[in-house]
Amino acid sequence: MKNEKTETEWFENEDFWLNYGPIMFDGQQWAQAAGIAKSVMNLARLSEGNSVLDVCCGPGRISVELALLGLNVTGVDITQPFLDAASETAQDEGVQIEFINKDMRVFSSRKKFDAAVNIYNSFGYCDRISDDIKILKKVNAALKKGGTFVLECISRETAVKYFTEGEWFERAGMTVLTEFKVQGAWEGLVSKWILIGKDGKRIEHEFVQRLYSAAELRDILCKECGFSSAQVLGGFCGEPYDQNAKTMVIVAKK
Repeated sequence: MKNEKTETEWFENEDFWLNYGPIMFDGQQWAQAAGIAKSVMNLARLSEGNSVLDVCCGPGRISVELALLGLNVTGVDITQPFLDAASETAQDEGVQIEFINKDMRVFSSRKKFDAAVNIYNSFGYCDRISDDIKILKKVNAALKKGGTFVLECISRETAVKYFTEGEWFERAGMTVLTEFKVQGAWEGLVSKWILIGKDGKRIEHEFVQRLYSAAELRDILCKECGFSSAQVLGGFCGEPYDQNAKTMVIVAKK
């Protein structure tokens, strides 16, 4: 938080997102967005005209698809270049979306929303657990009474199940090398991404994502962040969160 601390966390660095954005939000991710948006609308039991807050919206992948479904969307992100790209996409698609450049740890809104979403593993990157909780409390404060929060992120269980030490692939005109290792007693996942351009230029970045178990994060939402209930699912179509879960989706009610 630029007005509350002097140290800058890695996700506040716009250069990182400019370099890595095309890798993280590739064509496959964009192709999946429409289906995810429809599933989110069903999970939150939304109707055309309802209001939605897209938390850490990035380049607007989900925001735009939600707006195309007739929802009144507001997107919040800390990275202005992503919001600029999201605005261009919204304009190209003919939808009206309000995009706000703000750190979710200090975000506040007079407007209250029918639902909030945080999709595609953009939670758990703060250095302190207390900051993660601040974000969840801010989401709760932005919702109407009875509003729904749909959160997707990697859990400790899915991190264990799908763990790999690394891989390499070609994407967005670059060779991408990844290396992963466990922090502590599966408290975090350390990710190192190396990008090599056709000119041989090499960019490296390492970051840690905190890993919560599904039960732990469910309890934090209900016991510390003001949600009345939280259901853990294994996918956007309502799959059970069991040994076959491919991701963790939590549907929390205020």
